[in-house]
Amino acid sequence: MSADNAATTGVDGESDIGPDLGRRAAPDGGPQLSNVWVYNGRAYDLTDWISKHPGGEFFIGRTKNRDITSIIGAYHRDPERIGRMIERFALDRDAVIEDVHPKANAPAFLFDKDFDSWRDTPHYDFSQSTDLLHAVKGRLSEPTMAAKIKRMDRIFDAVAITLFIAYFAVMGLRLYDTSWMPLPAFVLAMVLLRSSLAGVGHYAIHRAQKGFTKIAVNAFDMNYVALSFVTADGHALLHHPHTQSDVDIKKNVFTFMMDLPRLYRVPIHTLHKFGHTVTGMTIRLLEICKLTRQVGIADMYGSWKGGLPHFIGSFGMRFLLLGEMIVFIVAGDFWAWLLQFVVTMWVSTFLVVASHDFEIDTDEIEANTDDWAVNQVEQAYDLKVVGNRYVDCFLSAGLSSHRVHHVLPFQRSGFSNIATEDLLREEAAKFGVEWEKSKWFLTDRFPKQLSTYLGAKSRTAVENDWGFFREHFSPTALKTCGEYTVKGFTGIGTV
Repeated sequence: MSADNAATTGVDGESDIGPDLGRRAAPDGGPQLSNVWVYNGRAYDLTDWISKHPGGEFFIGRTKNRDITSIIGAYHRDPERIGRMIERFALDRDAVIEDVHPKANAPAFLFDKDFDSWRDTPHYDFSQSTDLLHAVKGRLSEPTMAAKIKRMDRIFDAVAITLFIAYFAVMGLRLYDTSWMPLPAFVLAMVLLRSSLAGVGHYAIHRAQKGFTKIAVNAFDMNYVALSFVTADGHALLHHPHTQSDVDIKKNVFTFMMDLPRLYRVPIHTLHKFGHTVTGMTIRLLEICKLTRQVGIADMYGSWKGGLPHFIGSFGMRFLLLGEMIVFIVAGDFWAWLLQFVVTMWVSTFLVVASHDFEIDTDEIEANTDDWAVNQVEQAYDLKVVGNRYVDCFLSAGLSSHRVHHVLPFQRSGFSNIATEDLLREEAAKFGVEWEKSKWFLTDRFPKQLSTYLGAKSRTAVENDWGFFREHFSPTALKTCGEYTVKGFTGIGTV
């Protein structure tokens, strides 16, 4: 398999080729691809920039054969300067369909079956100096605001360190003497700490992928929901620049459980995610190692020096999560571990999708493609858990000031987002954008999510107009449950 085409097959072994839009096929049967990045409809070869990118090698290496217009526009304070800088890498031609991977160089199962990146990637106009994004970024450079943001980032980091210490202390107390950490207190503490640490990892993903940050991003795995190694791509590079579009895989990832009959959904999805923790995500990482070798470390990370911290952090987190379970089994306290696993996983699953209306079909959403920042404000919710934004920043895995986070995804912490929330609200008002009240997780979002994700009939039952009995006891339904369980232990099916 050639380097240019090594990434054309998802880790599940299925072809990533999309619908026939005139794309030529390569000799191996996959799509023919050039060594190209697409920006504003033009072709660029950024290979030599991978190892030099100030934001880290990963963000350049992972976006080959994608349209990176929205990524540059969203993640840089001065995208116009970036556009001028990359002209040295221009190929002096317009982009063609062979320049763009049909499934964005990602596993096909993450997208709708008919999705094709060339056709379905939304195109936003970042060139208007009078738009909301430019207005907000202009105010970030004010000395007082810049100093405040740096101060809030330092406070966020101090809280993050404290949370990691508390996490190990709570587990240690439970293992040392259960009377010091009774089961209800232990489960509650672990749910709160794991969600909070996932919030730390969430913001690490949005920082420059250099040094210790490459390891810190793996804290995003602490809530058992995802694999941060690949979520860094799906979340930062697909979800944020293209929110609520067909490119936004976050919407699809959390609806895979809808294939299951409704009464089996909770136990089977729980078993599926247990499988991810035990073996599935480690297998997935090994597949990514294989894929990296096929594509070439230079194309993915620039060098082994750039890639090794990501692999060390990812495998380290998988071993930590598995090691916790083993230690609790040896200590004779497996059921305490299992209870905190189940509660953490389900609470976190609903939390991470509570900040968008993922219940609404993509074709029902009207996107403002003339002003990317307006679209981000309108498609995201701020989330309340207890009502204090600084506490909720962690309890919601970083989503208390979610609208700021989507307009300014390059900011380094949830606290800096809180510090700039008034600024964004003031500027949005000048553009006539309605600033809705924050949504309470338990009263505004959770009941609707329960109805949508747990109470609705399975997709197969809806498509075939099946009744309750056939939805749950047909051979197709039972086969789906079996396959879904197996996919958990093999690392396929969700993130």
